[in-house]
Amino acid sequence: MTDRHAESRGATAPGAPADDAPPRAARAEPGPAEPADAALPPLFARLERWTREQPNETAVKAFDGTLTYAALTARTARYATALAGAGVGPETAVGLLLGRSRESVPALLAVWSLGATAVPLDPAHPVERLGRVLRDAGAAVLVAPEVPTGLEPGGITLLAPADIRRSAPGPLGVSVPAPDSCSYLIYTSGTTGRPKGVEVTYRGLDTFVEALGDLGLPPGGLGLNAVSPAFDGWLWCTLLYLTHGQGVALTDLSLDGLRQAAAEGREPLPVGLRTVSLTPSLLAAHGAGIDSAEVVVVAGEACPAALAERFARGRRLLNVYGPTEVTIAATWADSRRGDDVTTIGRPLPGYRAYVLDEELRPVAAGTEGELYLGGPAVARGYRGRPGLTASRFLPDPFQGGGTRMYRTGDVVVRRPSGELEYRGRRDDQVKIRGHRIELGEVERIAAELPEVVAAACCPLAAGQTLGLAVVAAPGADPAGLAELVVERCRKQLPAAAVPAAVRVLDRIPTLSTGKADREALAKSLAAADRTPGTPVVAPGSGPTTSERVVMAVWADVLATEIPGPDADFFELGGHSLAAARAVSELRRVTGLRVGLGALLAEPTARHFAAELDRLSAEREASAPAGPADDTAEGA
Repeated sequence: MTDRHAESRGATAPGAPADDAPPRAARAEPGPAEPADAALPPLFARLERWTREQPNETAVKAFDGTLTYAALTARTARYATALAGAGVGPETAVGLLLGRSRESVPALLAVWSLGATAVPLDPAHPVERLGRVLRDAGAAVLVAPEVPTGLEPGGITLLAPADIRRSAPGPLGVSVPAPDSCSYLIYTSGTTGRPKGVEVTYRGLDTFVEALGDLGLPPGGLGLNAVSPAFDGWLWCTLLYLTHGQGVALTDLSLDGLRQAAAEGREPLPVGLRTVSLTPSLLAAHGAGIDSAEVVVVAGEACPAALAERFARGRRLLNVYGPTEVTIAATWADSRRGDDVTTIGRPLPGYRAYVLDEELRPVAAGTEGELYLGGPAVARGYRGRPGLTASRFLPDPFQGGGTRMYRTGDVVVRRPSGELEYRGRRDDQVKIRGHRIELGEVERIAAELPEVVAAACCPLAAGQTLGLAVVAAPGADPAGLAELVVERCRKQLPAAAVPAAVRVLDRIPTLSTGKADREALAKSLAAADRTPGTPVVAPGSGPTTSERVVMAVWADVLATEIPGPDADFFELGGHSLAAARAVSELRRVTGLRVGLGALLAEPTARHFAAELDRLSAEREASAPAGPADDTAEGA
């Protein structure tokens, strides 16, 4: 039995009706003289095409099974029927709390088929954050297998995938939404200490899907989606693959996901990937597992030249850039057309890019300016935040007619060739492991504790974690305050925004302007990581050779000194990305195929070095006895 035959069989619960796909998706009320799919929105027109042309090809692959294109369309129809029965229609906010399940894709498509507003959520996020997002979005319905412990849904209607799968199948009717109605809400980090919801219109969604058509990926095969389902990078991956007839491979590269893969004895990445989209940091850590990929997309962070050169060899490489406020992506550089893929390239079709000075005047090529983005994909604004919306979404003086442009805060240079070169930020926004984080959000959440009178946050040296310094209030006991701050952050922030190092200081270092000196703070936090009286182990002073190798790699990956072989990788600030990088580098240095599970099971340098020694001994024991056997090795 082939996988594709197993897919549709696994698409329903026992005893439920079969997932018989309708012949095509249809507009809810097509005109009398036009074909049913003539007025379909761009996304559903493409879904209809692939369902018709390759119904048995994989559309979604996840830990809980797969869906063919035929099954995906039929499953979407089931979800749409259930949502409509719950009163969902245009502008109804629907929370989607399905994680990386295969159910996440048809549920999203069903919301859009009704012209409603999707609110993607991540089950890994703190319950307090989930509740705040649902309340701010005004969600009327939550699609989830169950309500997470501690989440108070209030009057929200819960729809469970298991119940939806048992409903009777039917044709997928697609409403044509009002262009300026809200298609989805993505909550990004906010300087106020609370996430802010970006309202993206159906006009923006259609513009983006149309632009994707210019990419020209071949149909068939799998594309990797390893992004948190609460961020629009997840939408980028899902829509990129579905519009081109590829399958969406939903994969978890978080620490929990890596541990699960190790427990099951498998590699974190699925085999046979045709297209891969990752942040540069994740690509550097997991690049050894993408040999089959024909196209690699980097996004979410600046791409180092060495990484671009490495992964552009023998394949197509794209560097994609775009803030949430301009519908997922706005520019891309493409090696196939000869672009410099260390730049963020040129605007997508339908998008406009301006490089302006403080007076909103265009600057000359080669001169730094702030990037503003325009066109029909500009979002409606921030949910319930008119003041913030007015400050970031400005009238477009180059287009007129009531059009707007978005002020990105990114500093760029336009090269004479037209390519845009990213130079940094004008504000305190940073990217940590591909996640957009406002340092002010972390600071304000910490400062809400009565024991804290001041807080300052900064990226640590490696650029993959945050550090936080706090000043204790008079009368507060500094002992235990750092852990109290970390616990509060864990309850309210995504994992990437939780500081890896928190220190209680007498004062926050400042610049002459009175603002926090984040560079000095990062150095101070790094110095504080060295526990007084704990000597840093030097080569030859005690640890074995293997332990010294492991400690040296850890020190490089974590950008901190390792106090000894019994130090815990994760207590030193390690995370899923750092773990993957450390194992990848140790494989390269030692030539041994050590698994990530060895680090996850017992994260000390001593234990990991023992595993290296064991693998080395096995390799020596199985080595050929003499030169005569050399030709057989690896055969």
